[in-house]
Amino acid sequence: METAHPGTLLITGGCGYFGFRLACSLHNKGGKIILFDTIPPQRDMPEDIVFIQGDIREYAHVQRALAGVDCVFHIASYGMSGREQLNQHVIEAVNVQGTHNVLKACVELGVPRLVYTSTFNVVFGGQVIENGDESLPYLPLHLHPDHYSRTKSVAEMAVLEANGTALKSGSGVLRSCALRPAGIYGPGEQRHLPRVVGYIEKGIFRFVYGEASSLVEFVHVDNLVSAHELAARALTPEQQHRSAGQAYFISDGRPVNNFEFFRPLVEGLGYPFPKLRLPVTLIYLFAFLTEMVHHLVGPVYNFQPLLTRTEVYKTGVTHYFSMAKAKAELGYEPAEYNLDEVVQWFKSRGHGRKSCRSSLSWLWDVLFFTALIAVALSFLPLVGS
Repeated sequence: METAHPGTLLITGGCGYFGFRLACSLHNKGGKIILFDTIPPQRDMPEDIVFIQGDIREYAHVQRALAGVDCVFHIASYGMSGREQLNQHVIEAVNVQGTHNVLKACVELGVPRLVYTSTFNVVFGGQVIENGDESLPYLPLHLHPDHYSRTKSVAEMAVLEANGTALKSGSGVLRSCALRPAGIYGPGEQRHLPRVVGYIEKGIFRFVYGEASSLVEFVHVDNLVSAHELAARALTPEQQHRSAGQAYFISDGRPVNNFEFFRPLVEGLGYPFPKLRLPVTLIYLFAFLTEMVHHLVGPVYNFQPLLTRTEVYKTGVTHYFSMAKAKAELGYEPAEYNLDEVVQWFKSRGHGRKSCRSSLSWLWDVLFFTALIAVALSFLPLVGS
């Protein structure tokens, strides 16, 4: 694809999985890349990619990083999954204050373009959505089951409202847009897939939940990279700023049952796919109780919840979206991918079933299911009460 990203491009959260992948793609197309993150990249990178260490919660750090930048890809966020979802203070500081810092620095330093990485969750809170589009209203903030989704909504609204703000340099206005991706996958993804594989290898992935007909979406990391490049290009004068002030849903465009999506990973690593199917309400109750326990003991023992309430909704309730707007306005055409590369990535690092599991492991399964059912039943009303 012909590059339309002249000048210097900064990526907040640029040392994460997606940010680094985007950086490499933009670099290959001739962009001058700056990675802004709290920790250095864990992978080798070209010598001419610049890394600036800093905290997005500190305006002085953001201001220093954005000096001389022509376009910002604001990817940095916190609290998407697992126990991070329960740390409301950090979530608020990173997702809301961090975004305000980026917007303020763009205006003060004359940065003309900003692409914000948002989420499906700004409109989804557990309700069924089939082929939704960008005309859907934001989910009311008080209805979000988690603080991450709530703060991402607040941040996205701020980004889109900032579109058209006059730059203090006097050189025009800020053009901003937001992309709302589905769950990201790809070889080397470090947030979700290792957790899934961990559950598989520990024998915890012994059941599925929700209706077999429920559908969700995923996006391959390279499709998401393409969408960001196209969105930034569409903010330029050459493209009539057509993405300015707009939001776009981004996925592979292939709705699929969440657990069927992971079947090739489970079986590819040599494990049987679960046959037991449980109702969403039971798993949601279990997740709720787990969150309550974490709230009580988290300051002493910050354990990893098996699932949070939001994760139950995101994996067990139908919600998928049309790519029509992204295709028409950005020229987005997702390529087809599967989990073959992901399976091989995990196998190359020693994962996969190697022998029969021990009796202690099977005992863990029995105890886990017994505890799950006992806890859920203890909250049900007694017959006749």
